[in-house]
Amino acid sequence: MFQLGKTIISEEIIEKDFVCNLSACKGACCVDGEAGAPLDEEETKILDKIYPKVKPFLRKEGIATIEKEGTWVTSEWGEVETPLINGADCAYVIFDEKNTALCAIEEAYNQGEIDWKKPISCHLYPIRVKDYSEFSAVNYHKWKICDDACTLGKELQVPIYKFVKQALVRKFGQNWYDELEKVAQKHLE
Repeated sequence: MFQLGKTIISEEIIEKDFVCNLSACKGACCVDGEAGAPLDEEETKILDKIYPKVKPFLRKEGIATIEKEGTWVTSEWGEVETPLINGADCAYVIFDEKNTALCAIEEAYNQGEIDWKKPISCHLYPIRVKDYSEFSAVNYHKWKICDDACTLGKELQVPIYKFVKQALVRKFGQNWYDELEKVAQKHLE
């Protein structure tokens, strides 16, 4: 671990390689697991606001879940997250013609309907950020369903922090990311 400003960062995001391989995993991170995508308070307001523009992109099951539970939910552990369809798929999941899970929010963004890409936790994945009162912990979340992404990342020699560069800049800013790159270069020498 090392510190960068008010963040404590796992060396794994520098040392490990990762490139999503949707053709192999079919977007399993959006349909597997026990919880929806983690959200922060600002994101709940955004979801409430953009829902009418995202709704046309959703599956009927997603619409039914959101209209019953809301655009976001609070889990039994008190964490705010996206709702799940029958305890499985994220309510915002859609599927392409190859049955690959995609994000309806991101699809609305890609088509210019909204100006918000998707929840930062999704954009950052496989990095998870846990906020504490004095700092944020920035860690690699290893999940078996992403083994193909690790293999592809190693093949292409793309470290995790470079794969999620856009999301890290979105979360922490360009200056923070520039400092991370300097640390990474020294660490890997």
